[in-house]
Amino acid sequence: MSDLSRRWLVSIIGIPIVLVLLYSGNWVLGVPLSVLAAMGTQEVYRLAAHTGVDPFRLTGATGAAALVLAGTWQGTFAAFAPWALIVVGTVMLISLMLAVMNRGATGGPLGAVSVTMAGCLYCGFSLSFVPLTLMFPAAEGWGETTGAPWLGVAVIALPLAITWIGDAVAFFAGSKWGEHKLAPSISPNKTWLGSWSGLGATTLVGILWYFVTSPYLVGMPINSYLMAGLLGAVLGVSAQVGDLAISVFKREAGVKDTGTIFPGHGGILDRIDSITFTVPISYAAMALLAKIQ
Repeated sequence: MSDLSRRWLVSIIGIPIVLVLLYSGNWVLGVPLSVLAAMGTQEVYRLAAHTGVDPFRLTGATGAAALVLAGTWQGTFAAFAPWALIVVGTVMLISLMLAVMNRGATGGPLGAVSVTMAGCLYCGFSLSFVPLTLMFPAAEGWGETTGAPWLGVAVIALPLAITWIGDAVAFFAGSKWGEHKLAPSISPNKTWLGSWSGLGATTLVGILWYFVTSPYLVGMPINSYLMAGLLGAVLGVSAQVGDLAISVFKREAGVKDTGTIFPGHGGILDRIDSITFTVPISYAAMALLAKIQ
């Protein structure tokens, strides 16, 4: 089976599972998402190990899982923030103690602490915005049927659809017609044509998302096709930056994929690299628009 066939197979199986988890929400989503965050954090640490840095893996992975669980438990960013601060502070304190006791001055303590924190925040903090985004309509009172679980799915569909569709369009357009490389030293297969095609697709996805959801998400701060298209473009750029960020880490580590858990797709980080940017930015944009309107 070719890599492309495996990619399609994983997508066909995986997307319905993701939709069921998102619709179920609460701990049905939070627990597996916390496990995903911990596993993604471990992939960050394996990449770091290829460069000679040995982070505190259990500490960082536990912190990442705790951040997602805290987001699931609290439901709003205001309630989540103090708990997130406690988790991050605890991970930092434990990492510093381990660096002093186990590494000393010659065991790479600075790199170990830095990468431990980076991996925890990259996977844990970013993925904690998935349950927070799902709870946005209920917390803000959007929609005539406030509290219906599908309203949360409708909101998070924006960053997810933009990520997946933008990536697919960029991949196929770049593979078929792209000639000029976007960042050959980081990701040799990406082209400028693919990048612009993906950006155009994400803008259209934003507009289509608004057309479909606006009748139901009454009170939502995105209140025009122009605003939805602009947000789609911003998230499209964010998705590409997230993709390139993991690519540069993989190049430094000298590996093709961050793992092998998803056939044809690679590791967890290969699948969530863009989501770790688009979901938090989508949440921040909606929260900001809700405050200024």
